[in-house]
Amino acid sequence: MWIYKHQDWPNFHWDARLLSSKLSDLRHWQGHLLGRMENLGFELKCEASLNTLTRDVVNSSAIEGENLNPNEVRSSIARRLGMDIAGLVSASRNVEGIVEMMLDATQSFSKPLTKERLFDWHAALFPTGRSGMHHITVGNWRTLDAGPMQVVSGPIGREKIHFEAPSADQLEKEMATFLSWFETHSNVDPVLKAGIAHLWFVTIHPFEDGNGRIARAITDMALARADNIPYRFYSLSTQLASERKHYYNQLERQQRGTPDITIWLEWFLGSLGRAISGADETLSKVLFKAQLWNKINQNPVNERQRLILNRMLEYNFEGHINTSKYAKLANCSSDTALRDIQDLKARGVLIQNLSGGRSTSYHLSSLI
Repeated sequence: MWIYKHQDWPNFHWDARLLSSKLSDLRHWQGHLLGRMENLGFELKCEASLNTLTRDVVNSSAIEGENLNPNEVRSSIARRLGMDIAGLVSASRNVEGIVEMMLDATQSFSKPLTKERLFDWHAALFPTGRSGMHHITVGNWRTLDAGPMQVVSGPIGREKIHFEAPSADQLEKEMATFLSWFETHSNVDPVLKAGIAHLWFVTIHPFEDGNGRIARAITDMALARADNIPYRFYSLSTQLASERKHYYNQLERQQRGTPDITIWLEWFLGSLGRAISGADETLSKVLFKAQLWNKINQNPVNERQRLILNRMLEYNFEGHINTSKYAKLANCSSDTALRDIQDLKARGVLIQNLSGGRSTSYHLSSLI
């Protein structure tokens, strides 16, 4: 029996005492992270949020087996947020679509989640009206003509059905109930609400494709409401991508269970807690960049050097540079590139790597 066929569906319940300690610890570290970020200036908060959103979009698609170009994603997000960063590149339609959806979910988190808004998200994900080579219903619930919505694996004739979603003729009612609940101010902790929303939407599976990405966007929207800020400093999708097998196993286990979702919420809180712990990496990169420019701006560098340093910071935190690469990126001669590099080396900004000769390269100093 699938969970939605249970007589108590969708009256979810859980053991609050079992979850209270984990939820309390998570809320503590969530507040600690947001407090540290609050002390940063506007530009640094935007930079941290850009890094997090880029990882979120890339990894949400990676969970579904779609590999997006991180540089395209970063450029698309930066343009839409009005941020001036070096090395902007053009983004493909599928990148622009998922970025548009994610930013609408997280930047406009306080706006109601409606059927029409979900249809707009779905249309943004599939601008050509196709999923791969197949035509799909876009900007609307899946139809009976599409057949049963099943998640299967294995060779033809020996398929294993992991899950079968509610019939298409039930979707209007199911989604109306879900959306009404999502917009109702209840006494459920906002973080728990994010976990419930994720499971509930995935279970209904209202679209022919894109359900996982939209479920994660809804979850990020709920978490933005919990934080009450448009900035994103931790990426749940990145954590879910690293735990992809466990993520799917937990979803399948719960969808074969009952509306008692204690085990699912316990796992969700644990994964979210690990995502928040991983945010220290994002913070350290942003703080490093701030410290670097504070030091450099005491004796400003030229525009070529500024361009190269920004490229090294934005595309590879420990990125190496050599004379020929510098000359190509800065559009200057090799002699000019070498002088610029030697100047940055003398300042203690660049450190020469051990290899010498023609392979001589440099990396950013970590002792700023």
